[in-house]
This record gives sequence, structure tokens and C-alpha cells, in this order.
Amino acid sequence: MNNKYIVAGIAMLLAGAAEAQFKVGFSAPLSGPVAVVGQDQYDGFMLALEQGGGKLGGQAVTVLKEDDQLKPEVGNQIVRKFIDKERVNAIVGLGFSNVLMGSHKLIVDAGTVAIATNAGPSPVAGASCAANVFSVAWQNDGSAESMGKFMQEKGYKRVYLMAPNYQAGKDMLQGFKRYFKGEIVDEVYTQVGQSDYSAEIAQLQSAKPDAVFAFYPGGMGVNYIRQLSQAGMLAKLPNYSVFTVDGTTMPALRDAAVGATFGAMWDAALDTPENRAFVSAFSARYKRLPSEYAATGYDAARLLDAALRKAGAQAGDKRALAAAVKAAGGEFKSVRGPFRFNKNNMPVQNYYAFQVASEAGKPTVKLLGTPLTAHADSYQSKCSLP
Repeated sequence: MNNKYIVAGIAMLLAGAAEAQFKVGFSAPLSGPVAVVGQDQYDGFMLALEQGGGKLGGQAVTVLKEDDQLKPEVGNQIVRKFIDKERVNAIVGLGFSNVLMGSHKLIVDAGTVAIATNAGPSPVAGASCAANVFSVAWQNDGSAESMGKFMQEKGYKRVYLMAPNYQAGKDMLQGFKRYFKGEIVDEVYTQVGQSDYSAEIAQLQSAKPDAVFAFYPGGMGVNYIRQLSQAGMLAKLPNYSVFTVDGTTMPALRDAAVGATFGAMWDAALDTPENRAFVSAFSARYKRLPSEYAATGYDAARLLDAALRKAGAQAGDKRALAAAVKAAGGEFKSVRGPFRFNKNNMPVQNYYAFQVASEAGKPTVKLLGTPLTAHADSYQSKCSLP
């Protein structure tokens, strides 16, 4: 056989192999004060991919990673690049709620499957729901709703609320108020990325509430809790939060976090076979404990693995893949426990209450209970999906 035909044949085979690659565009904040939030999502996703030998659902996967810098305009540019230039099969991550909202219409119009691992904005859960847009993380209100219920049952009468001024912050406080029926002493919104909370803490002190509930993810949470501690407020005032004291902030907070109670759909303290295996594997691979963001990244990859197996040869078809993702949501084994997608493609899942205690001189997270079981969000009725 002529060598040129052999070369041509090899080239065709290589081209076919390249075409068979399932492409994932991963976008998250990977710089700045909340970089740890994005990095944990990416590391969780890549751990599951490594465990599958670089494949999901038997298909080789290429992952393209981008930093949205917590800026909606940058996130929009990245998503446009993923869709128009890279022609990815799925987009994972999608940043904070403000970043997701900035790219939502573009994603819906393109029909590309998108799986959020750190956002579930109320508009996307309601009237703006779409068949190709999923959150494997949470609907934003969920964890806050669990703390509202938990604090209501604890008998608090007057509570002070604090959060950053963006979609997720508003969703969190709205969710809290949905279940807490006592007096809201004040509802304070601060700048996204703010590092100095001295003025807000002074206002909190003068308000003299029974307790405070806050939402400050990543570096914002570290600064907020540290400054509360320095002001002597953690010892005086019951502190409840979501996404503030967690796996991303505990290494920096350490003893400053002791006594804090938080709501979440996951923590390393959950004692299930799937979670024990995940925490062990993540800790061995990255030399640190995973956070809830690592858990959602890991679950996103496992969800795609199950979906690709269901879709088979139709994985390249956008509608078929979206349908497979929806169906796989009720079948794959999540590290958080029971999981399925609601009609609006938001999770139906448990929300737990945890507390940081001091054990043998070390801060340790303890499970207190499950305020909300198999919880569905409050916006599904506004979603027109079947």
C-alpha cells in the first residue's frame, strides 16, 4: 500500500478520535478573594474525571478552564467563546449567581447543556427556567430556608440579617424570611467583595438582636467572621450562616469559627458511604478537606457520567443530552445523600444544620440535624417546563 494512503488513513482516524472527544467548558472565579470557591469546584470535577480514567460515560473528555473573575461581563465572553468558537458539549461551573445571570440568555438561546455548580438564582428556578440549564448545587434560597426554620424552632424572636448586594444575597435573605417568622431587626446589604465590615459590625452591636444570620462566601466570609471574633461578638451573639463557615473558610478561621452554626446541603461530616469515599479521595489527591463546592463539582462530573451513558450515540445532540441529564439526576449516587431534579432543573435534596465545636483542641464540624428533608424550592410553580 502506498505510504500516502497509510498517512491519510491515520489522519482520518486521528480526526475521528478528535471528533469523538466530549468537550466541557469549565468557568468559575479562579482569582481574587473567592478563588478558592472556583478552584474547589474545578478540583472536585477533575477528581471524578481522573477516577474515570479521563472519561465520562465511556467517552474521552477534554476540559477547557476559564476564570470569570466574578465579573458578569467576563463570564459572558467566556460562555460565548465556549459556544461559538470551542463548540463545547456542556458548560460546567458558571460562577456566582450574578455571573450566571449575565450569561443565561446566551446559554438558553444556544441550547447547550449548562450545569451550575455554585448558583441557583430565583429567576432561573422560576419563570426563566430552561430545559438545558441545570443546577447540581442548590436553589439559592434552600440553605437559608433551612436556617430560618432551624432558628424559628430554636425560639429566637429578633434576628439581624447580612449579605452581599447581588442576586444570591437577596435570594438567601428572602429564603430565610420565608421560614423565620420573628422580627427582622435590620436587613443589611454590603458590597460584593467587601473586606472591611467594621461599620456594619458596629451597627450590629448597637441593634442588640437575639442572633445574627449572614451569607458571606469565600474570602468575604473569612473577613466577616474574623472581624466579628475580634469585636468579641462571636462569644456574645449566636451566629448562624450559610456558605460563610465551610470547607473553604475553616482552614483560615480555625478557632474563630468555633460556636458558629451553619446550614448546608453537604459537609465532610456527613457519614454516608459515598461521602466517606469522596472525602478520602479528595483529601488524598489535594491534601486538604473538600468543601461543598468540591462536592458539587464532583457530583457534576458523576451526573455527566450517568447522562452520557444514557445518551449513548446521541450525546452530541443538545436536546438528547439535556433530557439525559434530567433523567440521570434521579439515578446517580450523590455524595450529599438523596438527590433528584425538580421540574425547573433545580435540586430536590436535604438541607442539614451543622455546628463548629472544639474537640481535642481542634475545630470540628458536627451534624446537628436535618431541618429540611427532600426540599423543593419555592419557585417551581413559576416554571413552565413539564
